Amino acid sequence: MGAAAAATTHRVILGLGGGIAAYKICEVASSLAKAGINVVPVMTAGAQKFVTPLSLATLCRHPAYTDREFWAATHSRPLHIDLGESADLLVIAPLTANTLGKLAHGLADNLLTNTVLASTCPVLVVPAMNTDMWQQQTVQRNWQQLLTDPRYHAITPGAGRLACDRVGQGRMAEPSEILAVIDSLLLTQGQRDLAGKHVLISAGSTQEYLDPVRFIGNPSTGKMGVALAQAAAHRGATVTLVHGPMVAAHRQGLTGVQKIAVTSAAEMQQALVAQLPQADWIIMAAAVADVKPRDRAPQKLPKAALPEQLPLAPVPDIAAHLASLKQPHQRLIGFAAQTGDIEPPAWEKLQRKGLDAIVANPIDQADSGFGSDSNQAILLGQQGQRQVVPPCPKRHLAHQIYDFVNGLERQGGAEENS
Repeated sequence: MGAAAAATTHRVILGLGGGIAAYKICEVASSLAKAGINVVPVMTAGAQKFVTPLSLATLCRHPAYTDREFWAATHSRPLHIDLGESADLLVIAPLTANTLGKLAHGLADNLLTNTVLASTCPVLVVPAMNTDMWQQQTVQRNWQQLLTDPRYHAITPGAGRLACDRVGQGRMAEPSEILAVIDSLLLTQGQRDLAGKHVLISAGSTQEYLDPVRFIGNPSTGKMGVALAQAAAHRGATVTLVHGPMVAAHRQGLTGVQKIAVTSAAEMQQALVAQLPQADWIIMAAAVADVKPRDRAPQKLPKAALPEQLPLAPVPDIAAHLASLKQPHQRLIGFAAQTGDIEPPAWEKLQRKGLDAIVANPIDQADSGFGSDSNQAILLGQQGQRQVVPPCPKRHLAHQIYDFVNGLERQGGAEENS
């Protein structure tokens, strides 16, 4: 959760259902409050069996509301009306089978469900329950019915060991993923403007091996590509992420994203070309190697056998190749990681490779580029469009990139209709 999310103070109603996974929400509450977001906890009677109102109030820096306050005649207006009308986002986690059933059928018998019906903001629901409970036909029917309402955004439970020692689906998403979706929903106000689009993204570095243990590579961690994948998925897109080697922690929060792991530039090109026909937008965020060792030894070379001058060979220019294959309806967006004056080389790369847009970002500035959680950029379009994005969390930059490409699409449509 980046500090930029709280540049305008948002109000998030954090609703807790009764389940052992409620303990995870303590981290979510604390992180939101530290980011400067106004977090208002609303607890069901069941939730109070697992987390106390005092704990939530302390973490949120705001009193925790329960059904006791709901039925008390101490408010000038009904509490659920005040809460519902003031909310920018309502989060329900863990979502239990009981609360799911009520929401699916428009029922309200406690403060949390009444607040949902009294609100018009987006609602993020994060289920958690035993595998057999989750797989019940009635529960799945309620789940599918709830998701037909465009207000509701969801993080489907994952698989793993549950509190009952059962291994299966039903495990609530981790706090980091919940926070990522909250961040996006506050930025976009819940819009699903990429629904119906397939976004194909490359991420991370490629590695070109000299022998089984030595390679030519670069410091790219894939964080920018993961942020792009998250942002696209949060806006309703179908997302495929083709990524080079990256640590598992950087791949978190990608529920519903198709992930294809590769190592070399040739493997990345093969995977991207295979996925290209169904893609609408292709975002080339990977830092692809420019050269590779001309020869690859099948066994580790002794130090004494390493050549003093390493013969090199070029690797495929993936972006240029995709530009030659793409159809008129497809948009190809490249990245240019630069030092010094970043704009001229990015503009030259945009033209030379036939891209629709390019993201020029500095790698010699503090808190930008490889490995950082934040970034900054200049966005350039084929027809001279230009937008400067100041330093911000990478997921925020990802959303601004999508806004920029959306603008290119609108301009293209206007020119075609003129």
